[in-house]
Amino acid sequence: MSKLSYALKVASGMRLKKLTDCINLAHERSGKPKAAIFVDILHCARKFGAGYFDYLIFEFYNMNDEERATYMTRVRNKRFDNMINDPDDCVIFDDKSQFYAHFSEFLHRDWRDLAKTSDEELVAFLAGRDAIIAKPNDGECGHGIEKLSVSELGGPEAACAYLRQPEKEFGVVEDLLVQHHEMARLYPHSVNCMRMATVWWQGQAHLLYSVLKTGNHGKFVDNLENGGYACHMDLETGVVTGPGHTNTQVLVEAHPMTGVAFEGFQVPHFQEACEMVKKAAGVVPTVGYIGWDVAILEDGPAIIEGNHFAAYDFPQLPDRSQHHRGLAGMLADIGIQV
Repeated sequence: MSKLSYALKVASGMRLKKLTDCINLAHERSGKPKAAIFVDILHCARKFGAGYFDYLIFEFYNMNDEERATYMTRVRNKRFDNMINDPDDCVIFDDKSQFYAHFSEFLHRDWRDLAKTSDEELVAFLAGRDAIIAKPNDGECGHGIEKLSVSELGGPEAACAYLRQPEKEFGVVEDLLVQHHEMARLYPHSVNCMRMATVWWQGQAHLLYSVLKTGNHGKFVDNLENGGYACHMDLETGVVTGPGHTNTQVLVEAHPMTGVAFEGFQVPHFQEACEMVKKAAGVVPTVGYIGWDVAILEDGPAIIEGNHFAAYDFPQLPDRSQHHRGLAGMLADIGIQV
C-alpha cells in the first residue's frame, strides 16, 4: 500500500466528533486558534502522515516542521513495518505457540502447546502447579488471557477440562512468572514489563527504545488499555526518567496503589535485558522491527512476547524528560530513512 493510499485510508476513518475533540484539546493546551489547529492537522497529515490523534498525543501543536519530521507517525510506522518485516514470517509472532517454540531459550518458564498436548500430559503438567496462565494463540493487549488457580478449578482434571473449552480458544498454558521484588514493589498485581524495541539492520541488532509498563486497579495485565502506565527510560542505565503516562495523556508522578515514584526507579537486570533482546532479534532476522515485552525475574530477564508491529506511541509521549525528537530521528542515526 502506497503512502498516499494508506493516508487516505486513515483519513477516511476519521470521525468528526473525535477530530473536533482533538482540536478542542489542542486549543485548550496551546491557546492557538481552532481554525489554525485544523489547518495544521491537515498539513501534518499530508507532510508527515500524522493522524489527528498523533497530532494531539505527541503535541505537534508545540513543534515546528523540523522537529515533527523526526517523529514516527501512524503512516510512517506502517510503511517501516512493511519495509523491514516479511509478512510470511510475521505469523511466528502472531501465533503464541509458534513464538514460544522459536524463542524458548528466552522464556524462562515451562509451557505447553495445548494443540500438541494430550489430556494425560496436560493433567500431569497441572498436577505440580497451582497458579497458571492460559493464553489464546492470537490475543492482543491482554485480551483473553486468564490467571487461573488449579485448586480453585477443582484440581488438575477439572482444570484440564476448563482449558479445553472451545469458546475459550486457549492456545498455550504456562507457568506464572514471579517478578523481581523491586518490580513487585512498584505494583504487585501484574508482571510489570518493559517494551523494548529492536531493529535488525544490515546484520546487526539495535535497541531503539525501552519503556517501562505497569498495571493498575488490581488488574494482572500491564497494558495502557487496561488502565496501566508507561514511563520513559534511560537506555544506558535502565532508570525511569519521567512520570507515568496513561492512555488519556494524564501524567502521574507515583503509582497510585503503592505510592512508589516513577521517576528515578531503577529496573533490575537492565543490561542483561538489553543483551537478551538483541540476541533474540537475530532469531528471525526477516522480521526486523520487533517490540519485545520483557519481564524482570529475581535471577534475570524473560521475554513475555514479541510484537512485529511495534508500538510507536510509547517512546514518543511527551514529558519534561523528552525533547522534541522522535523515533524517525533515532532510525536515521543508524542509517534508516522512513
